[in-house]
Amino acid sequence: MTAYLLRGVSVVGAAPRDLLIRDGVIADGSADGAEIVDAAGLVALPGLVDLHTHLREPGREDAETVETGSRAAALGGYTAVFAMANTSPVADTAGVVEQVWRLGREAGLVDVQPIGAVTVGLAGKQLAELGAMATSAAGVRIFSDDGHCVADPRLMRRALEYVKAFDGIIAQHAEEPRLTEGAQMHEGEVSTRLGLTGWPAVAEEAIIARDVLLAEHVGSRLHVCHVSTAGSVEVLRQAKARGVRVTAEVTPHHLLLTDELAASYDPVYKVNPPLRTAADVQALREALVEGVIDIVATDHAPHAVEDKECEWAYARPGMVGLETALPVVLSVLGERWDLIAERMSRTPARIAGLTGHGTGLAVGDPANLTLVDPSARRVVDPAELASRSRNTPYAGTTLPGRIVATFLRGEPTVLDGKAVK
Repeated sequence: MTAYLLRGVSVVGAAPRDLLIRDGVIADGSADGAEIVDAAGLVALPGLVDLHTHLREPGREDAETVETGSRAAALGGYTAVFAMANTSPVADTAGVVEQVWRLGREAGLVDVQPIGAVTVGLAGKQLAELGAMATSAAGVRIFSDDGHCVADPRLMRRALEYVKAFDGIIAQHAEEPRLTEGAQMHEGEVSTRLGLTGWPAVAEEAIIARDVLLAEHVGSRLHVCHVSTAGSVEVLRQAKARGVRVTAEVTPHHLLLTDELAASYDPVYKVNPPLRTAADVQALREALVEGVIDIVATDHAPHAVEDKECEWAYARPGMVGLETALPVVLSVLGERWDLIAERMSRTPARIAGLTGHGTGLAVGDPANLTLVDPSARRVVDPAELASRSRNTPYAGTTLPGRIVATFLRGEPTVLDGKAVK
């Protein structure tokens, strides 16, 4: 294993120093024989961790594979991603989650951790094999029907009770389906002007309110996916004040983009939950800084061309985001490196119980890290993305920051901004 000396790097924004990587960990002592990496002007962050990624394999390899998604993740500074269960077949058995886990190990670019489905086939009728997935080689600890809400309160309660036995987490896609039937975008002034059926904020807020009460009653762990409204923030704030075991995520696109973009009828801006108002965006930003929202998660959702480049009403919702997440967060938060490390690495690793990631980059810690050039500016070109899909809302946008290198257990997966394999 090659040793590396990162010369003159700023670790999470601190004063520049040399950082030695040897035998897969952060080391001290002699740097003899180490390969020198000129890191002057660069910032080292613990490798980013994404709790919400769609890798599409098995079943939709035309949109993404575990390998292509892993490469996109590494280029975005990630060392671990959690793959959602809405594959084909659905990851609702030990066999499917182990397949995804093994594909991730074979790719070797990031640690791929499967998320298991809560219900069989994501149908919301019967609990999936939660225990079998938890005791499988993949060691699943997070379960989600993302893309679908676990709408039945009795079933949601049973799921929360079941995973409590092994300190698992139910990650909820908060959407009351009876309030969003036929919805095309956020319900508000813009939807009224465009004549599109609206997705009301209360459809999200009502499910979050119900689920925090269930989690409080059961004493189990709840995670809320892709929070998008100011009202949801208030529900979460109150729940946390009561000591409910709830965590929450926000996506980069919900921190930056608004429902006004739907006026273009460009399906690249169609996402679930939908882009909300400027007031919601501001509330989400403030909640992220405050810690009411715990983490940033990409909800990386690649789609094949025919599923996205069509009429708005027929387009699949979702955006790719792994390669642009850190630059978008930088554009929102500025160079608040410790806060970025907390929201994009340490806290997601802690929520998931993922050892070896989200560390302080101290001597002896696994060398899972990324190097960022904060002075660089990048114009997003969809053709240059490593993802198999091109449905980015940032095409032609100039974003701050460039991922220069990513290391997974001391081995580079990205050097000089390019994937190593």
